[in-house]
Amino acid sequence: MAEFTARIESVQKLPAREVVRLVVAPTGSTNLPPRLRINIDDEDAKASLEPGATVRLKAWLMPPAPMAVPGAFNFAQAAWFQGIGGTGRASRIELVAPSAEQGWRARLSSVRQRLADHVRSRLAGGPGAIAAALATGDQSAISEKDAEAMRASGLAHLLSVSGLHLTAVVGAVMLLTMKLLALSPTLALRLPLVPIAAGVGALAGVAYTLLTGAEVPTIRACVAALLVLLALALGRDALTLRLLAVGALIVLLFWPESLAGPSFQLSFAAITAIVALHEHPWIKALLARREEGAIQKLGRGLLALILTGLVVEAALMPIALYHFHKAGFYGALANVVAIPLTTFVIMPLEALALLFDLVGAGAPVWWLTGVALDFLLGLANLVASAPGAVATLPTMPRAAFALIVGGGLWLALWRTRWRCLGLLPIAAGVVWALATPAPDLIVTGEGKHLALRTSSGKLAILRSRAGDYVRDILGESAGEDGELGALEDAVPCSPDLCRAEVARDGRVWRILATQSPHHVPWPEMIRACAEADIVISDRRLPRGCTPRWLRADRGFLQRTGGLSIVLGDRSQVSSVSERVGSHPWASRLQ
Repeated sequence: MAEFTARIESVQKLPAREVVRLVVAPTGSTNLPPRLRINIDDEDAKASLEPGATVRLKAWLMPPAPMAVPGAFNFAQAAWFQGIGGTGRASRIELVAPSAEQGWRARLSSVRQRLADHVRSRLAGGPGAIAAALATGDQSAISEKDAEAMRASGLAHLLSVSGLHLTAVVGAVMLLTMKLLALSPTLALRLPLVPIAAGVGALAGVAYTLLTGAEVPTIRACVAALLVLLALALGRDALTLRLLAVGALIVLLFWPESLAGPSFQLSFAAITAIVALHEHPWIKALLARREEGAIQKLGRGLLALILTGLVVEAALMPIALYHFHKAGFYGALANVVAIPLTTFVIMPLEALALLFDLVGAGAPVWWLTGVALDFLLGLANLVASAPGAVATLPTMPRAAFALIVGGGLWLALWRTRWRCLGLLPIAAGVVWALATPAPDLIVTGEGKHLALRTSSGKLAILRSRAGDYVRDILGESAGEDGELGALEDAVPCSPDLCRAEVARDGRVWRILATQSPHHVPWPEMIRACAEADIVISDRRLPRGCTPRWLRADRGFLQRTGGLSIVLGDRSQVSSVSERVGSHPWASRLQ
């Protein structure tokens, strides 16, 4: 617990979680890190909590949490690159001094927050939350149910402002600019309309990027859009792999850490796949203009859209499985409907509704926007609930992922028949990933939570009251998509100890785990340890506790972090410390 004075750097409302998230910089002489991320309850948040304000607060603080189990999200790494040295929850907050003269970032953040609140006031529930995300990039109000449906259906990319949204905004502004200028024959004949429209589109793209928070994925998409507009203005090919490489280089010069993140990989994998596909002679022939009827033209366009969706899904699936351990199977088909719906219906309607709100006449347009968003959510839930909609995979070996990515790049970048050789590393990586056994035992870094694969083949969790976050981490790392059972329902448990037996490759593994603060006497604990192969505990065990194979108590787990264990003839133990290596953000494990 610490009590300190700090200056607010950013304020983010999270309505779905009923909290407000602050990033603050402690002031005065203090031993605290230079930046902290603090959550406060909605009812404790005051309207005067704005960027630039000075507050005094009392909060429980802790270092950024490391990777919970091997292959999970590493928040400590993300926080290190954001300059955040601690997180916590405030029990009391007082305003010391209101925000003085705000800089442009603070003013823009305030405008963004007011716009998001306005959109959510016009559309309630899920549609309003998604509409706010499209307008401002603020996804905080999207419920976990809706977010999971969008992820499972392969439509989650629509929620994050990226290339699709910037393309829609820039394209609409360019088209409108050219149409308006073309109304004057004099201007149309004397002015270079394309460069002028490209310049106006560039301004619109930059403005939209700033309005939506100027996050790294949005900036990346904006850089790519500006390069495309520059090529158009110069009369060059609008989108080529060389241009894409320049965009990637610019992003990596400013944010080199993004190379290892899913956002960079997903974005550039998708656009690389699209460009490489459309540079192929077969696709060029399919899309070439020809004399034909409207039905044939529509059919060719639809076929090209489906092929593009399939190729993009094939490119994105390994990345999604590597980072999130799950991916949507039917995303290509869902996107055939969802992308045109979002680009040509939802976003224009929302822009029109905001424009009409200036004169108080936006209600009918908001109703239409809500209908379209309800349809989008209905599509996401329909696809997500379809049999086999989600593919799951345990933690993928890094080498297998590298083979798949390397093979994919070879396929995309090579021009002759030699490109087919890229299929070899892809096949090797896929076989390796699929052949990787799912863990039988997963233990979180503090030893409090574990999941065990029982004789039924399903995972069961030690503490059945564990929250959704813990359940998701344990299930996803094992490639499980369903609900986790309770271990006490599958194995004998006393108030403090659970004893499980797992048969693998002709051997019975005996596992002992503690589950409560009601400690058994040490002599009894030592005897129980001697009968077990593996002992898991969130507390320090007596030295006399010597299981036959592995003792993972608090001291051991503080050095290794979470564990993923495969039992059998070739038993394997993977730890978080092995996966994160020796980096500044891994100091808690060193």
